[in-house]
Amino acid sequence: MNKNKTYGVIGVCGANGNLIARILKQRGFNVIGTDLAFKKDCNFAKALEGYDIEVYYGKTPETFFKKSDYIIPPASLSKDSEILKNCEKPILELQDIIDMIQPEKPVFGITGTNGKTTTTTLLKKVAYDNGIKPCEHDLEGMQGNAEFIPILQSRLNGDVGILEVGTFGVPGTVGRIVKNTSMSGGLITNITPDHLRDLGSFMEYANVKGEFISELGLGQLIVNGHDPTIIGLLRELDFKGEVITFGVDELPDSIGMKECVCGNEIAVKEIISGCGYYFCKCGVTTPQVDYVATNVDLPNRKFDLHTPTEKLTVKMGVDGLHNVYNLTGVIIAAHEFLGLPYEKILPSIASFSGVSGRMEEVGKVKGKDIFVDYAHNPAGVETVLKEFKKLFGDFTTVITVSSESGYAGDLDIFNSVLKFSKFIVPASTASQKIAVEKLEANPKLNDRIFLNHVGDFEKVGTLGASKEEVRDGLKKALNLDCEMVIAIGEAATKFKSIIFEL
Repeated sequence: MNKNKTYGVIGVCGANGNLIARILKQRGFNVIGTDLAFKKDCNFAKALEGYDIEVYYGKTPETFFKKSDYIIPPASLSKDSEILKNCEKPILELQDIIDMIQPEKPVFGITGTNGKTTTTTLLKKVAYDNGIKPCEHDLEGMQGNAEFIPILQSRLNGDVGILEVGTFGVPGTVGRIVKNTSMSGGLITNITPDHLRDLGSFMEYANVKGEFISELGLGQLIVNGHDPTIIGLLRELDFKGEVITFGVDELPDSIGMKECVCGNEIAVKEIISGCGYYFCKCGVTTPQVDYVATNVDLPNRKFDLHTPTEKLTVKMGVDGLHNVYNLTGVIIAAHEFLGLPYEKILPSIASFSGVSGRMEEVGKVKGKDIFVDYAHNPAGVETVLKEFKKLFGDFTTVITVSSESGYAGDLDIFNSVLKFSKFIVPASTASQKIAVEKLEANPKLNDRIFLNHVGDFEKVGTLGASKEEVRDGLKKALNLDCEMVIAIGEAATKFKSIIFEL
């Protein structure tokens, strides 16, 4: 690439175009941009502020092509499109940019079914607190853990890349991110059923996550040793890099069944959903972990962490046994990958108050405490509600979830809500339909399940309820005889402003 040439980026209001324009500008290239959206409608216009990039909003004028020596269109734009068919300038594809510009920094990835966002956010906080700047995509309102966003994010300015690596249930997605970021270290939180409607079976989903292991090669991998799926994949994929395991020394409180990589169903003595103590006749069994949390005191938010060299006392700023796992993983990553001493890590852990939408106390209405949580798959919902039960006793759950695993996932979620909640208010269309089935099969549940109507909202991704359905569900919950309300699901977190309105 030539720094004396001008690169014209089409679609700077889209995630990829926005990131490409900023990457090129940070590397000293001349950049101009265009987008059919007007600036007031451009979702990511704010991210371009301070970059001195000339942008043509609302149109793509001939001047844009005249000034550009190379054109970089969105991957979604057809070569036969009106805007490109008469273009005589050389065209660079998204993959060309990825190949020509490398991250040039150490990159660490975090994947798993649950806990990715909390773990990523906290590890970044530890880095910032110690003068290490992670690269940030700065796309407002965008989680950015899948497709090409993590790949491009790793090429933005920063001392280190700390990337959340997700998948929309598409094989190849995770592996592409690891490979194209030159990732050298990573952490897997857990692997529990999700995206089953897209992938057909749990092991097919697990193998998509397994791409993280395959592509990491000889890198350093930090894993939850209490998850039989992770340990099984490490064996099956013959991982040759360094493995660091962690776990929590707690008494199991339930037994769950989980498919092993060998195809057998194995019993897991669960500490949190899907994770605990296990043994399969194929040889997959709970390892003696390298880092173990003991003496967990959730009411006082503290635990001891035994490292390979010493014992630490860890103070927590968040609640829940699942967060003991999350925090332990972060401490290891900060020490092993960022190279920080424990005394530089623990103050950041203690002052971390959580991620918006994760066990978040939003407000008090009619004397009732209202929380929201983004949990949207069976294991996530079960884990969160189990912790709420331990911490707070009785509560009402408003369900705004529509599982990406379809009916089976929705049913598992509803059963977990029924198990842990005093009252249930189904707000999502999926949960309302299951509630009708439950009530028809067992009319005695009428004193626990409170149903207004069966809605017809069509889910978008994991957004299972409309704003009106969330509002109706919360209003119903506030009239029930219970002092705490938790609304679970993406819709609950997206529309939490309703709580302030109420």
